[in-house]
This record gives sequence, structure tokens and C-alpha cells, in this order.
Amino acid sequence: MVQPKKLHPNTENICANKVCMFVWNHFTNDARVLREATALTEKGYQVKLIAIHDHRNKAMPYKETINGFNIVRVKRYNNLYIWLTKNTKVIKQKLKCDKGTERLTRTSLIALLTPLLLLLSPFYILYKLLKKIGVLKLINRFSIFIRMIREGLKDKIDIYHSHDLNTLPQGYICAKIFKRAKLIYDSHEVQTSRTGYVGKKYYYLEKNLLKKIDKMIMTTEMRANYTMKLYNIKKPHVVHNYPFYIEKEKIGAIDLYKIADIPRDEPILLYQGGIQEGRGIEKIIEAIPKIDRGIVVLIGAGKLKPTIKQLVKQNKLEDRVRFINKVPVEDLFKYTVNAYLGFQVLQNINYNHYSTISNKILEYVMCEIPVIASNFPEIKKIVDGENVGLTIDPHHSENIANAVNKLLQDKRLYAQMQKNCKIAKKNYHWGREKNTLYNVYEEILGGEQG
Repeated sequence: MVQPKKLHPNTENICANKVCMFVWNHFTNDARVLREATALTEKGYQVKLIAIHDHRNKAMPYKETINGFNIVRVKRYNNLYIWLTKNTKVIKQKLKCDKGTERLTRTSLIALLTPLLLLLSPFYILYKLLKKIGVLKLINRFSIFIRMIREGLKDKIDIYHSHDLNTLPQGYICAKIFKRAKLIYDSHEVQTSRTGYVGKKYYYLEKNLLKKIDKMIMTTEMRANYTMKLYNIKKPHVVHNYPFYIEKEKIGAIDLYKIADIPRDEPILLYQGGIQEGRGIEKIIEAIPKIDRGIVVLIGAGKLKPTIKQLVKQNKLEDRVRFINKVPVEDLFKYTVNAYLGFQVLQNINYNHYSTISNKILEYVMCEIPVIASNFPEIKKIVDGENVGLTIDPHHSENIANAVNKLLQDKRLYAQMQKNCKIAKKNYHWGREKNTLYNVYEEILGGEQG
């Protein structure tokens, strides 16, 4: 049986257990992974995190160190793909010349580019064809997959830690095919019932790979129980998505009133997070005419953002809505503390939403801001149980408006909820929850499966 090695936190030149994490993102706003990697580093583990580079972000490094752990970002696209994409856009822009005075420039440009285009035309036509039918996207994803595995095999690793299903195959190949290492599967979502994941392929992929792992982690009790019953496995460990603890006085606010041009006498009604399907943002916008006062501020990015902006414009609500781009995770609380209340009105469109606690709710609570949230079981345990906000049926805008108006009008209730936030946040923070993560690692190094 493998015995756990003695850990020496924050001590240089001492051999410690080496961990390799995989994430299928750029690792710029992944708060959960940041917390876990930081916690393991504090405990004395040597952590390497493999993410994906964004070639459009010139300031993004391929390698960096954060909170003592190392990050390596692999290329998203190969050089030929980047070159073709970039030059196709340049050529299209150059050829969009107006008639008249710029006609000569256009003609000269065509004359100069024609030989080059003829030379590259077979490659260009193939590129456009593969892109149109989706093969190019598949090739790119497979290339990232291979680069991650190659990077994961460079070092002697004791534990591979795959975050979500899209990195579990990489972890399995590294840990179980090429190395004799342990493998942790950290599923942040319910993979078989979530937005954007459709079809049985996710079920069969997850079901088969679960036979190969040493430990599984999920984010709520409901999700762990669901997965246990779905696959007839031992119940996964639960490591909740709790934020770092911080006193409100130490956050250091960024003046959101000034940035968003909001009158000082108007309360900020805040939504922060992905502007995506199923988040209830359309219902928030619909509720605005029924809300007594306040400015709705949406902080975040996502595919639905243009639609929401259009909805605001159609309903002539520009004076009551502000849009703020996604902010760095380390600065988020500085914006949040400006708010009067926070929204997290997820829609019940899949089991993933229904079973969540939502780290955004706890971020509001950490900033001592009452919340208006969906009346789902895990959410109600905290919001109603700790009396830090109001839970509602999120599918009707009237419910959202009524809840907001109640917190605007009942100052005594609001003040009590603020006090309750101050108490509750001492129980729902990462400083406590990280001990559960440590226990998972100690068990896996001690040889226990599950």
C-alpha cells in the first residue's frame, strides 16, 4: 500500500507530492480551480495547471506562476490556422474599398495579392470547406487534447486532477496509460443534464471513464447523490464552491456608481456571472418596469449579451440598465460591494441548474448583500435557512419584482438580512471547505478508492 508522503507547506527544496491539473479554459476567471490549486500549494503539494492559451490576448503568458503554483497554457490553434484566419480577415477588409478615389488602391491590392491567392487557393478552399462542415473545429480540439497530454507527461506526477468531463480523457491517458499515477475527477457540473450538453455520448463517456478513476469530486450533495444513482457507484466526495473569506471592510470598493454613471441615490440591483441561456436575465429585464426604483447592473459576458441588449433597447429601459464587461476574478468583490442586492435567478431547464448552490450567491453573501434567488433545494438551504435573502419561483418576472420591492421597502428586514450575511459567511467559506479537499488527497495517497 502506498503511504502518504509527509507534506511540508511553503518549504523550498523539499520533495512533495506533485499534482497536475487540467482545465479546458484560459484560466483567467476560474475561481474554483484557483481556490483548489492555491489550497494544495499551501499544503505543500507542487501543482502544475495545464490550460489553453488565447492567441487573441497578447498579454496572456504561456507560462506563469500564481499563488505559488505553475500554469502552462497550450496553443489553441496551430500557426497555419492562425495565419489563414488572420489574413483572410485582412484581405476582406482591404477589398472593401469604396468606389472613386480608393478604386486605384483596390485594383493595386488585387494585382498584388492575386498570385499569392492563386498559389494558396487549394489550401484556402480546403480550409473553408473543413471549417464549414465542422471538421476544422474537431481537428483543433483534438490538437489541444494532444498538446495537453504531451504537457502532462513531461514531469513525474503523483496525482492527475481533471476538472470536468472535457479534461477527464487527458487525465486518464496520462495517469493510467502512460504513468502509474492516481486520478481525480472533479466534476463541476452534472455532465448529463446541463446547458449545451445534449445526447447520450456524454453519459457513456463519463460512465466508462468513471471505472478508471481513483476519486470523484462534485459540488453539491444533490449532484453527488444523482451521480451515485445514475452510475451505481460509490457516492462522490462533495467539495462545495465556497469563496475565500474576507471581511467587507478589507475588500476595497471600486466605484461602480462612477464607472456606470449611476445616480448616487439609486440602489444598484446586481447580476454578476455569465450572460447565458437559463440564467433568468430576460426575466430580470421584464421585471424592471414593475420595480419601484433602482438600476440593474449586469457584470459579465456571454452569447446572450447581444440579445439582452436588444431586449433592453426594445423596451426602452436604457436608463435603468447598465452593462459592465467581465472583470478579473480577483477584482469581482470590489464591484459587488456597491450593490444593494444580488440576483441569481437560474431557470429550471436542467438538473444541473436545479441542483446547484451557485457560488455567485455566496459571493453576494460574502459581501454582506442580500440575495434574490431561485427556490431550488440546495439554494433554499442557505438563503432561507440562514435568512440572507428571498427565494422565489424564478420563471415569472412578477415574482422577481415583488421580491425586489419588498427588500426596497422593508428596511428592517433588509438590515436583518445584512446582519445574517455577516454571520453566515463565517460558515460558508473556502477556509473551512478546503479541508474536505485535503481529506480527498490524503485518502488517495493512502490507497483508498472511491
